[in-house]
Amino acid sequence: MFMSELTIQFGQLVRKYRKEINMSQEQLALLCNIDRSYLGRIERGEVNPTLEKIYELSKVLGISPQNLLP
Repeated sequence: MFMSELTIQFGQLVRKYRKEINMSQEQLALLCNIDRSYLGRIERGEVNPTLEKIYELSKVLGISPQNLLP
């Protein structure tokens, strides 16, 4: 599967901010109304999330959407 550098870096940032607030993948996925396995794929850079998901992730993580963009 092709993974772009951008999606990999995005996923790394999601993981970084999630861990900073001591939140599990399961908790974040639940609060964002997405499947935990999909969140795992986001964090590994395997999928390209929609703009709506980026905003939802940033809202739950308590950061600005810009913080998730490399």
